[in-house]
Amino acid sequence: MPETDITDRRDAITGDRDHVGLKDTFASRRYFAKFRTITTHLTRVAAQMRAEGDLSDTEVKILTRYVAALGYTFRALSMKYLMAGRDTGRFFGVLEMDRVESGFPVFNELLVMANDAAQAAKHLENMADTETLKDEMLRKILGEREIPTKLQFALSQRLYYEELLRGDLFWARNDPQAIWLGDAGERRRRYLLHWAVYDSMVNLPTIYLMEVEDSGRTALPKDERRWPEAQAHLMGQSVGGLKLLTIARGFDEDFDDLHPKLLRRFHLGPMYSHAYTQQSGPLREVLRDAHAPEGQDWALAWTVEELESERVSEARAGWFSTVEREVFALDPFSGRGVDTGATRTERAIILPQRPYQVLEERQPPGFSGVRKFVVGAGGRVLSYR
Repeated sequence: MPETDITDRRDAITGDRDHVGLKDTFASRRYFAKFRTITTHLTRVAAQMRAEGDLSDTEVKILTRYVAALGYTFRALSMKYLMAGRDTGRFFGVLEMDRVESGFPVFNELLVMANDAAQAAKHLENMADTETLKDEMLRKILGEREIPTKLQFALSQRLYYEELLRGDLFWARNDPQAIWLGDAGERRRRYLLHWAVYDSMVNLPTIYLMEVEDSGRTALPKDERRWPEAQAHLMGQSVGGLKLLTIARGFDEDFDDLHPKLLRRFHLGPMYSHAYTQQSGPLREVLRDAHAPEGQDWALAWTVEELESERVSEARAGWFSTVEREVFALDPFSGRGVDTGATRTERAIILPQRPYQVLEERQPPGFSGVRKFVVGAGGRVLSYR
């Protein structure tokens, strides 16, 4: 596979030269096509996990919604950078990606996109509509026999802002929402809270699910005091470097009438590609030696951390009252739970059939306990443990 045309760029926030710009038109378009394929398969992976009993119907719907939002974000960015590397008469930048750690666009891309979304309507007011631009392009091609590069750029930017206006994208911060699961006893309700962030430390989308029992007087989503406070607390703790135990304990201690029973964190990535990324390790060698056809030169890591409450204890709250406190179960094997801050952690990779065959032939160390989701013919996803 030909090498992509990438340019080293110092990221505006981190100053990291591991972030590069895709300045070649076709390299940029292949990159977005690769992620379009990957996000399609992610929804099938979630469905496979549901079929095997790892996820509930509600959890699959939530994950699918976030994956779809991630796909819309990539589609918007693909419109923004559709003409990357072409002479459009003005320099408008190139997509910056993290080629060493995540394989995803850098965090700053989502910040700029959010700013663009806030002003999308104003931009569209001053732009020619799609049909007008297409008519002008035809006149340029047929009448002047020229490639209408500037008009193509104008159309790509219009499509970008239209995509932003449609909404439902994966933003840098996707605030918590609550889904009622049922009653858990007298004056006690169960909710599934979910939220997501684009982790700026590792440039990866991360999704959180938390099952909570609410013993407050007012239902949590309708409580004008507790719900905004709970949302702000969870977003403030949504950092990949924090252990689940730290997040859950902090929430439990700050809200006496909210009781976290289960917390899950899904890390989507890194993405590995021999043509685009430079991560070290056996996966890079597997992709290199697989000689997979275009569109199948990739692998995506998928990590799920879980923390469960195993029992409830009582703690003093003032002189005469007590409150419930959750006691969380940690990984019992070799004391690893103390290090991971989780009850269990499952690592998985999603990859096409050709790279999977090479992986099985090589049997590199460290992959025996990794779950494999293999994309076969027709997009069918098979699971191997």
